[in-house]
Amino acid sequence: MSRILVTGASGFIGKTLAAFLAERHEVFCISRRNPGLSLPWVKGEFGSFEDLRQLDAHEIEALVHLAAVTGGGLEREQILVNVEGTRCLLRYLGDRGCRKFVLASSIAAVGFQSVLFRPLQVPLPDDHPCLDRNGYGLSKYLMEEMTKYCQRQRPEIDVINLRLATVCPDDNMPPPRGVGPLGEWSLGSITILALSDAVRAFTLAVESPLRPGVRIMNAVGPKAWVADPVADVLRAWWGDEVDVSHFEQPGHEYDSVFTADRIREELGFVAKRLP
Repeated sequence: MSRILVTGASGFIGKTLAAFLAERHEVFCISRRNPGLSLPWVKGEFGSFEDLRQLDAHEIEALVHLAAVTGGGLEREQILVNVEGTRCLLRYLGDRGCRKFVLASSIAAVGFQSVLFRPLQVPLPDDHPCLDRNGYGLSKYLMEEMTKYCQRQRPEIDVINLRLATVCPDDNMPPPRGVGPLGEWSLGSITILALSDAVRAFTLAVESPLRPGVRIMNAVGPKAWVADPVADVLRAWWGDEVDVSHFEQPGHEYDSVFTADRIREELGFVAKRLP
């Protein structure tokens, strides 16, 4: 059993994850709204040292960091909260001996929100660089860089940044997407993860053996959320600007557009809910 702090515990993923982890761990929650769980809860901002001081009496051994400003917010707020706020949180916990950190990054860290985005390669690897034009992807990428900075200061800590797919309720999954026009966030519309799978990915990460360092993993399923072959979907968006030949190989016609090898090999995670 570990003592785990969950930020954003009142959110869509956080509430379910905190309840699930509490079945075999001592879980503490911090969020702006009461998550409505029978668990210790601190009302506050994760980026406020004053609010975090409410946890001083508890020895936190692991963090699952879900709270964030999401896409569509103001650029300034995204960077202040997702980057500087995360620095405060990691500093507070690191100074008190916490060594395990699991953070919700996003597949949007690559910058696919813009219709001008073109990946350097597909499937996109876990460490595909940030090509963002809109602010949210940049804030998540800079959050990942902040974890590297913190780990250089404290080489003993283990940080896993999960580049999370679009998460949907198990009982309300969207229909697989067919060939159609390119829009904002299009890659997110064909990279879908059920809530139950997302909870399992975070659980596997926080319960994995301590391994000092920083890792970035695409938390995605092995298949794209599509009705038509991926090569056809991507060509409708990008023409010949991006090499989609991977998806024309036999057996790979419906592969995820983000690689899922590392999270499978290192954490044993494979999504169960597939299109």
